[in-house]
Amino acid sequence: MNDEQVADPLLQVTGVHKRYTGVHALRGVTLAFARGQIYHLLGENGCGKSTLIKIISGAQPPDEGEIVVEGKRHARLTPLEALAAGIETVYQDLSLLPNMSVAENVALTSELAEHGGRLARTFDRRELARRAARALEAVGLPADAQFQGTLVETLPLATRQLVAIARVIASEAKFVIMDEPTTSLTQKEVANLIAVLASLRAQGVTVLFVSHKLDECYAIGGEVIVLRDGSKVAQGPIADYTKAQLSELMTGRELAHARYRAHAPEAADVVLAVRGLARGRQFRDVSFALRRGEILGVTGLLDSGRNELARALAGVAPSDAGTIALDGTPIVLSTPADAKRHRIGYVPEDRLSEGLFLDKSIRDNVVTAMISSLRDRFGQLDRKRARELAQRTVTDLQIATPDIDKPVQSLSGGNQQRVLIGRWLAIDPRVLILHGPTVGVDVGSKDIIYRIMQSLSEHGIGIVLISDDLPELLQNCDRILMMSKGRVTGEYEAQGLTEAELYRALLAQAA
Repeated sequence: MNDEQVADPLLQVTGVHKRYTGVHALRGVTLAFARGQIYHLLGENGCGKSTLIKIISGAQPPDEGEIVVEGKRHARLTPLEALAAGIETVYQDLSLLPNMSVAENVALTSELAEHGGRLARTFDRRELARRAARALEAVGLPADAQFQGTLVETLPLATRQLVAIARVIASEAKFVIMDEPTTSLTQKEVANLIAVLASLRAQGVTVLFVSHKLDECYAIGGEVIVLRDGSKVAQGPIADYTKAQLSELMTGRELAHARYRAHAPEAADVVLAVRGLARGRQFRDVSFALRRGEILGVTGLLDSGRNELARALAGVAPSDAGTIALDGTPIVLSTPADAKRHRIGYVPEDRLSEGLFLDKSIRDNVVTAMISSLRDRFGQLDRKRARELAQRTVTDLQIATPDIDKPVQSLSGGNQQRVLIGRWLAIDPRVLILHGPTVGVDVGSKDIIYRIMQSLSEHGIGIVLISDDLPELLQNCDRILMMSKGRVTGEYEAQGLTEAELYRALLAQAA
C-alpha cells in the first residue's frame, strides 16, 4: 500500500529532510502509515533508518518537512508530545532504568505521559501491578509480585528486551516503533513476539518494525519500506519481494545467498585443542579441536553455555577446569592479556559496552591492541606507524569513513564491527573468536564481514564462530558444534546441512 493509497492514515511523514555535518541523512522522505498495519523498515546501516525513527519519536527535529499525527500537523515533535500522541519506541539500547523494578519500568512511559514528563511522587501500587501483570503476561514473562519487584539491572539482556516490549503494551500506544527488538531473543521468544505483534495489529495498533533479520520480517508479514542513502527506494507488501530483491534494493548491488564456504580446507594441523573445559555451572566437559584455516561454529540456546565458552576462550571469564593447547603447547588464559599474548583475538557480542571506546577515534580503536609494539625508543606512541596501521585497516576492511580521526561512534554498526575486527587482525592472530559478529549489522555489511572471514581462514587463521544465526553458521562454517545445558551435545558437518535440520536438532537438544 503506497502513501497515496492510505485513507485516513494514523501518521504521515511528509517531505522530511535531515542533515548533519557533511551528511544528508534523509532526502525528502514521504510515508503514510495506516492504522492496524505492520511496516518493516529495512536498509543498510547509515541509510537513514535511525534518523527517521528519532524524528517520529521526537528525539530529533527534521530540517524540512512535517509530521502529521491523526490529522494534526507538526513541524517537529518533542518526546513528550510523541508519547502523548500514542507514539512509543523500543530502542535498540532499551532505554530502561536499571535501578527501578520491572513493574516501575513497565509503567514508566504512561506515567510520564500522564504527569507532563514527571514521575509521580508515589505510584498507585495496585494499579501499577495490575497494568504490569497484563503486559508481562502478553510477552510471556512472569506476572507475579516477586518478578514485578525485581530490579531490571539484575535481569539477563533477553529478559530486559521483553520488559521493554511489555512497556509498550502497558502504555496502550497507537504507533509502536521497534528497533531491532529480537537481537537477543531465542527462537521461542521470537515466536512469542510475533504473536504479540499480531495481537497489537488486531487491536488497530500500527507497528514500525526495524530489523536486519529478513526471515522474521516474512514471518510477521505486512508492508516493507526500503531506505537507501536517505531516500525511500521501495514500498509494498513484503510477500511481493524475494530476499535477493530486498538485499539488492538495500545495497544497490546483488549479494550472494548461497554458502560463502566454497570448500572445506585441506587437512591441517590442530591450532587450538580444548579438552574437558569447565566453568562452574555455566559449562563443563567441553572438548574440541580447531584446525588451521577452519571455521568452527558453536551454537545453542541462550542458556546453553555458548556465550560463557566464548568469554573463557578469550580469557575474559576464565575456565576453572580443563586444558587449552595452542599449536600443541599448553597455555593458560586467565586474562584477556594472556589471550592477546598468545595471539588469540576476541570480537565480543556487545561491541558497544565490551569492545569499542566510542568517544575515541577510529585510529585509536584500531591500534589499542598494538600499543606496546608501536612505541618508539623513548616510550612514546609512534603516531606515524599508528596512523599507517589504522589507514591500512580501514582500506583492507572497507570501513566507510572520510577520516580515521573521527570518533568510532560516528560510524554505522557494520563499520564499527569492522573496526573491532581490524583491531585483532593487527596482532596477526593464530585464532580469532567471533562472538555474534553480525549482531545488529545490515545485509551489506554482513556480506563484507563474511568475505573477510573466508579470506582470513584462507590465510590459515582458525576461527571459532559463536552465533545463534543459523543461516550465518551454515553459510560460513566447516563444522558446527551444538551446546545444550553447558555441554557439547552434537557435531555437524555444515556442507549439505539445511537450516530446518539444524533448527530441529537445536530444539531436540534443548528438550
